[in-house]
Amino acid sequence: MSRSMRTPLLFGVVAALFILQGSTDWWIFAGSWNASLTILNMALVSAIMALGVNLQWGYAGLFNVGIMGFVALGGLATVLISMPGTPGTWTAGGNNIIAGLLLGAATVVLAVLMHKQMNPGRKRTLAMLGTLVLGFVVYRMVFDAGVAGVEAVNPAQTGYLGGLNPGGPENYKAHGYMTVLAWPVGGLLAAGAAWVVGKTALGLRSDYLAIATLGISEIVIAIIKNEDWMARGVKNVIGLPRPVPYEIDLQQSAEFAARAESMGVSVTTASTIAVKLSYSLLFTAVLLVLIVLAQLSLKSPWGRMMRAIRDNEVAAQAMGKDVTKRHLQIFVLGSALCGLAGAMMTTLDGQFTPGTYNPLRFTFLIWVMVIVGGSGNNLGSVLGAFVIWFFWIQVEPIGNWLMSVVTAGMEDGSDLKTHLINSAAHMRLFSMGIILLLVLRFSPRGLIPER
Repeated sequence: MSRSMRTPLLFGVVAALFILQGSTDWWIFAGSWNASLTILNMALVSAIMALGVNLQWGYAGLFNVGIMGFVALGGLATVLISMPGTPGTWTAGGNNIIAGLLLGAATVVLAVLMHKQMNPGRKRTLAMLGTLVLGFVVYRMVFDAGVAGVEAVNPAQTGYLGGLNPGGPENYKAHGYMTVLAWPVGGLLAAGAAWVVGKTALGLRSDYLAIATLGISEIVIAIIKNEDWMARGVKNVIGLPRPVPYEIDLQQSAEFAARAESMGVSVTTASTIAVKLSYSLLFTAVLLVLIVLAQLSLKSPWGRMMRAIRDNEVAAQAMGKDVTKRHLQIFVLGSALCGLAGAMMTTLDGQFTPGTYNPLRFTFLIWVMVIVGGSGNNLGSVLGAFVIWFFWIQVEPIGNWLMSVVTAGMEDGSDLKTHLINSAAHMRLFSMGIILLLVLRFSPRGLIPER
């Protein structure tokens, strides 16, 4: 099959899966439009993550397994931008927190300047050591006092600084546009962290880079979980404002209720579908813009240079290319997309729950999406995201149906039947492995290979 036919055909098959999921009740997936749109929205967010990883791996060959760290930073940005500030926290300790962070940064900068300006020897070593120890002690005194003050402000409901939403605690949900503004901020926050990581880790060999990114991802998530003053830690931040209407508002609208009745749909069902469809349109617009930009970059001289560096770094260096600098560029860009997707995912959930960030699980899924779709091909990574996320959600009901068929002739209450039925819930990772093996066996370069 020619490439010009293969790509639209595969996307058509995926679209058919979502349509069947939404429009059929007889299918083993127990279809409904609510379920179909729920899967679609997370697939769109996953596609942006896969696009970011494809930039890093498909363009430059960078093996990043710290994806969830950048995704978590995107979610953090949603809280910092879209939530209202907590009254009284800045006077209780917020200013101390900022002062402590500035003192810590100044200590590091001063130590670096001493290392550069002073002559090597015992005097420089003692001066740097004294600066770091004294700076750390002062930093902890100021910072810890601020943290204690902030976390003591209504800890059951807030206990954190809050965000920049101008609506205040009473009217912040009316400013849903702040959530959309948080998306690019999430990308910038992840890009800044990626720059720091890249400056220290991109000189490492690929296997060491993977270990470094995984470790840094765990550090980022651990900080977010434990620093309650930042975003309540594992206590979670709920009730994030939406950029789309609320179901209750649609249900109370006489015009919307009349329209739902004319379509033969209950107002409750119509309102949930309308909200999820709004998210789908919003996420699709963002994804389309990113695909266009990614395709333009791939076909540009910069994109050809990145692939040349990926294929042969030694030859690229011989031609005068700064390999480390280019790797840093692509690493920052790919991580920014992961941060953007993390902010969108938190918006979709309506809450920030750091305890649910599992780096190995979600990093594994995103990598499977890129490999199955076709690394180095932007459309392939997007297709892989739709396919993998769809089956990731549907494997459990498929497994329940399959086990019910397999155990149909067994005696009710038997240990084997109970074990097989209970095992259906654990088939997800096994099924992802099977899909990955089948694709690598019959299409080693992915469903839509790199041109």
